[in-house]
Parts: sequence; structure tokens; C-alpha cells
Amino acid sequence: MSTGAPAVQRILSLRFDTPGAHLLGTYQAAGGYSAGRKAFTRSPEAVVEEVKKSGLRGRGGAGFPAGVKWGFIPKNTERPVYLCINADESEPGTFKDRYLMEKDPHLLLEGILITCWAIRSHDCYIYIRGEYEATRRVLQAAVDEAYAAGLLGPSPYGSGWRVDVTLHRGAGAYICGEETGLLESLEGKRGYPRIKPPFPAVVGLFQCPTIINNVETIAAVPWILEHGGDAYAKIGVGKSTGTKLWCISGHVRKPGLYETPLGVPFQELLEDYAGGMRHPDRPLKAVIPGGSSVPVMTRSEAMGASMDYESLAQLGTMLGSAGVMVLEEGTCMVWALAVITRFYAHESCGQCTPCREGTSWLDDIFWRLERGGARPEDIALVHSLCDNMLGTTICVLSDACVMPVKSFLKKFKSEFDAHIAHGRCPQPQPVLD
Repeated sequence: MSTGAPAVQRILSLRFDTPGAHLLGTYQAAGGYSAGRKAFTRSPEAVVEEVKKSGLRGRGGAGFPAGVKWGFIPKNTERPVYLCINADESEPGTFKDRYLMEKDPHLLLEGILITCWAIRSHDCYIYIRGEYEATRRVLQAAVDEAYAAGLLGPSPYGSGWRVDVTLHRGAGAYICGEETGLLESLEGKRGYPRIKPPFPAVVGLFQCPTIINNVETIAAVPWILEHGGDAYAKIGVGKSTGTKLWCISGHVRKPGLYETPLGVPFQELLEDYAGGMRHPDRPLKAVIPGGSSVPVMTRSEAMGASMDYESLAQLGTMLGSAGVMVLEEGTCMVWALAVITRFYAHESCGQCTPCREGTSWLDDIFWRLERGGARPEDIALVHSLCDNMLGTTICVLSDACVMPVKSFLKKFKSEFDAHIAHGRCPQPQPVLD
């Protein structure tokens, strides 16, 4: 984690700079697993209500209230209830969950214990991105430590409530970050998203009630149980409560991972945390605030933006996974969009025709605009493709491709027109540095 940022309240990254923070002894010496003990002295319903009170929202991108989601589990069900942790983290520009699992894995495990008790689950599966092998080893070692200490297994805290945790490696498919694609993969099938409803809370893993939460979401739960939902709700702004991990990359002096309360001004993130733009003579041009799948912001929008769910929605974009990508003047926006669409064309699972064909067409068109062969009718064709892709597929991968396309075309139209007029990119090919 990058340092040198202003001193703020840190919940998730508090021990990132502590030597040996990934070890059980270090975690317990700092008070770790005390929140779990407190949770097991309360009823599951009381724990759910505490999380509802906190206003904690899912940190995987959707921002749905976590406690409300937990409450969707059917009452008095006779079927097993499962907890699945989405640690796939394949959104471009996003690396927060990797840091949490590597630097403070027991924070996640304590959150899992509390959540399993709250939703009456005995079994948790952590679905971790296949490329995160080093991360998996750290997390598996933490799981082994927790079992050896009796914190996982047949009776955590002497409660008699069994909690087992299993790590499952993905195979590098972006689509398995979508919750139902993740479930299909966990069941040993091709990672095709499912049609909803039914939703996973009712029919999920192995056709049983299932809660799926992101790593960062569950890692916030121990603090909430230790300090109270009301205390957590006082951090942040409005309905955007708590702190957030920001993955800042691109043309800044100090790219890295930073934690602030939600509602921090983007200008503060850029200047006080990321050190400002990397070259003084190349000012800010654009910002992608939540990973590659969200609409882009112009300089004027970004410099007046507050980084929270509602404020970004008012600007026509989203907080998403908080993968903040900063672009400087001189960046070719057609080239940047071509890079984004190539990713989605590569990662489409192919189940839905509008996504399978549409992402590939967009990829071809934007690289043709960039490298030569641009045609006057190309922009109209792009708009037609977007209209046929948006909201017409089982999952939102197609939408995730279309949203940045539409925003780039709207906000940087002159650059696309210049490519059409010149027949290719009018400036030298960007250097990937």
C-alpha cells in the first residue's frame, strides 16, 4: 500500500504496514477475533440488524446494502445455506481485494465467521482469481492457522456452530466475477451466468440459499460488530457510509491503494493521496472512477466530484469497484476505448448473441479507427450496436462494454470525428509507460 497520504480513519488498511500482519498472532495481539466472539453471544438476527444499521453496501461494484441482502435468506429453510466470497477481482484497474487477502487475511476470515453465524451458514467458499496464486498461498496459510486455533471448524469460540472455509481457484475468466457465473464455476460447470430470478439468496450454490459478497464488504464486518453499526454509519456521507479502498492508477505520481471515508472529493484523492499528475505540463484530461466498465468523467466533472455512490450517479457514472484510472492530456481517447473494448470482446463468455457479436464488432471498429480504415458510417454503426447490446443479455458484461463506449463518444466526440477525417489516429501511437 502506498504511504504518505493524509492521516484519516483507517478500518480496512489499518494493519497493512504492520510487519507480520498476515499472521494469526499479530492479528490477535491487535484485538483480532474479538468481534467474532461478540457476534456469537448475540442472535443471528441481531447481527444482521447491526449490519443493516451500519448502512454497509456491497463493495464489489453494485453497492447493494449488505444487511438487506443477508435478510433475503428464506426463514426456517431446511436446505443448507452457503456463503460465497467473491475474490475473483478481474475488473481492470482494481487490486484492493488482493491487498486485503495478502496483508490482513484474518480480517476477512473473522468477517466470514460473523457472516456465517448471521445467515446460519456452516460452509463458506472463497472463489479467488486464478492468477492470484501468491495471494492464495497467504490466505490458505491463514485458514490453516485459524483451523489449528479452533477458530474455524466444529466449534468456533466454543459455540458448537460449525464453520468450514474452502478456497476455490478460478481459471482466469472475468465472467466468473459475476455472481451466478461464479456459482456455475464453483459447481464445476462452464462459467455461464444464470437467468434471474430466482436470485442466489433463494436458489444459489447447489440450488440452495446462498449469499455472495465481495472481499472488501466482508472485511468491514468485524469493525461494525466491534464498534457498532451506528458508529460505522457516521463515517462517510448520506447513504454512502463507511470507508472505501481506492485503487488509483494511470498518469499520477503515486499510484497505489488508499483508504478514505466515502464522499472524499476526487481532487483530494488526486492531489493529496496520489501526488497529482505525473507531468506538470500534462494536466488531467479524464477519469474512469470505478473500473473500466463505468462511464468516463471529463476533467471538469472529476474535479468537482465527490467519491460516493450518489454523487457519482448524479454525474452519470458509478463508483463500481473503485478502480480510479487517471488520464492526462495527450491521451488518445479512441485508443483508450479500443483497449477497453478489446478486453470485453476477449472476456465475453459467448452465451448471449448481442454480447458475443457486439463486443467483437466494437473491438474491430475502434481498432480500425485507430490504425487505419476509418469510415464515415462507423460512428452511426457503433451507436446502432450499443442500442442492440444494452439491456438485452443475461448478465451485464454487454452493458459494461456499452456504458464506457457511449460516454467516450458523447464526451470526446471531436476525437472520434478527427479519426474519421484523417482515416486513422491523427497523433503518434501512445507509449505504454
